[in-house]
This record gives sequence, C-alpha cells and structure tokens, in this order.
Amino acid sequence: MSPSDSTQAPFRAGTVAVLGRPNVGKSTLVNALVGAKVSIVSPRPQTTRHRLLGIASFDAGQLLLVDTPGIHREQKRAMNRMMNRAARGAVEGVDAAALVIEAGRWTEEDGLAYSALNAAGVPVALVVNKVDKMADKTELLPFIAEVTRERVFASVHLVSALKSKGLDVLVKDLLQLMPASAPIYGEDEITDRSERFLAGELVREQLMLRLGEELPYSTTVEIERFEEDGEMLRIAAIVWVEREGQKPIVIGKGGERMKAISTGARIGMEKLFGRKVFLETWCRVREGWSDDEAALRRFGYSD
Repeated sequence: MSPSDSTQAPFRAGTVAVLGRPNVGKSTLVNALVGAKVSIVSPRPQTTRHRLLGIASFDAGQLLLVDTPGIHREQKRAMNRMMNRAARGAVEGVDAAALVIEAGRWTEEDGLAYSALNAAGVPVALVVNKVDKMADKTELLPFIAEVTRERVFASVHLVSALKSKGLDVLVKDLLQLMPASAPIYGEDEITDRSERFLAGELVREQLMLRLGEELPYSTTVEIERFEEDGEMLRIAAIVWVEREGQKPIVIGKGGERMKAISTGARIGMEKLFGRKVFLETWCRVREGWSDDEAALRRFGYSD
C-alpha cells in the first residue's frame, strides 16, 4: 500500500508505563517488545532499580515503554522508597499503561500497582504473564474473571514474555491506544539511556545472578571510566558494598567470583554494544549507601 493511500491507518506513537509488583517479568516483556536487551533481568525480585525507556518500533507505530521498579509494600530503606516513587511517577503523562501480573497469582502488591494506574486515569492493558508456567490452564479463565471483577481494563492479554508468545496482539492493542503521530525516536534507537548506564547495569546483573540471597541488594555499580579506544571500549567499574565484610564475598577466593562477574558483564556488553570491551572492576565500601539519599543520587538513582 502506498503512503498516499487514504485508507492506510495512521502511524501511531506514544508512551506506555509498564507497572507491576516485583518479579512478574516487566523487564523481560520490555526486552521482548524492543527486540533487544535494554533492561537487565534475573530471577530475583527488585532487579530493576531505575526507570528506563525501551523504544519498540513497528511498521504501524512506535511504543515508548517505561520499564519501572516493581511496586512493593515494604519500604525499609531510602532506596526502596525511591524505587516506589520512581514506579508511581512513571504514570505521569503517559498515553496508556500495561499492568503486568503473574498467571494464577494476585497479591496485595498487584492491587497497589492497579490503584496507582487507576488513579492516573489512563487506559490499562492487563498483561497476564508466565502463562506457560501455569500447569492447569483451565484455571486461567476463573483467575482472569476474579482479577477483572470490579476492575476496568482496556484489554486482557495472556502472554509468555520469555518465549515471546501472545505479543503481537498486545502490540496491536497498545498501538490503538496511542495518538496518531510521527515516530518520536529513530528506527534504530532502542533506549534513552547511555551506553555508560547500560554498562553499569550489566555488571549489576551479574551481581544479582552470582551472589547469595541478600548481598545483591547491598551492592551497586558505578562506572568510573568509559572511553573509546579505536574499535574497543575501555570501561572501569566499581562495585560498592555496604560493609567491609561483604568485600571478600564479592571478590571470592583468589578473586574468582569477581573475575566471573567481570567476564559475564563483558560478554553482555560486547553483545549489546557490538564491539570489543576491556573491562576492569574493583570492589569498595560505602557504609549504608542504600539508606542514604545523597549516596543514591551520586550512584544515579532518581525518583
């Protein structure tokens, strides 16, 4: 069909806030729609700490997906409070939202996320994720009936973000909620974040994957140097912990764990940036950084 054909549907572009409680697959969904890894993922809740824009471009339109930290009830530290504010603030000025929940499970925190979206007054698509993991699929219909009772959704979608199942209809319905508009970003752009930011996130992803239950939440990453050297990127990263006793756990016996963290992060960077990376990492202590708003802002956290 030619661009001048009057029957051609208008190109649509707009912003979609992606909200939900921790660990329901919001970042996996954003990555699947963008077609590239812009948000880090791990099996641990609260892996996402920053609000991040994923740019998903299609023939019919463009979705600017605002990936958010999971809305959670406990707000013990300044970082948790900042993450909750970042998630709730993501609904301001958006054209629509996607509430991501886990198939077969609705919790109080899901309710908090819905309330935030309902208060914003934007159309909300309900995205029931991880349907592939639900053993008895006959339970899906009564589950959806219960979730949608007395709650208003523009559409309901059963998806597996990990396996990219059910996403085509989701994209179509989300685009229908967007205004007619020229593309907001270039076709090849995938995020509004810098490569420097993404490098730090890829190091932090390895910390989430390779450390024990609690320690990843006491770590953050600062990129001290990010330089182009011909075809190579030279990157220096500092892993910050909260107590001196945490350093040897991150470093590991003979430096083996830190080496594995660095190798995993470097491989991820080379895949994302499309060039060779020379990565150096150190571990340092900043007492109580996660409960210190000044330290959080220094490390790039924002609400």
